[in-house]
Amino acid sequence: MSALTRAVGQRLPEPGLLQHSDRGSQYTSDDYQRALKDHGIECSLSGRGNCWDNAVVESFFGTLKKELIYRRSWPTRHDAAAAVHEYIEVFYNRRRRHTTNGGKSPATYEALAEEQLTQAA
Repeated sequence: MSALTRAVGQRLPEPGLLQHSDRGSQYTSDDYQRALKDHGIECSLSGRGNCWDNAVVESFFGTLKKELIYRRSWPTRHDAAAAVHEYIEVFYNRRRRHTTNGGKSPATYEALAEEQLTQAA
């Protein structure tokens, strides 16, 4: 829940944002679903037994595990959480290139898309 709160506070999404996740109990809980609804976020859960529904997020978690989590042991939850935060915010979003984004990082791709929307308006 704290990650959702931080994300909403940082990004200030407009109503209608679509969040992809698996069917984990943390995402299907009444509290989490209520928080999404309160922020105007629509939840897209993968179908039972169908990981392809949310292949993009499944791919991300696989990459996160392969590139960070499984490479070392984590003495505390705090250490793991700090490393995951750094991996996502500093490396993955800003520097890691993706073939689905035309070889651009997610941050670069998003900035270019936003620029195109602004120019089109």
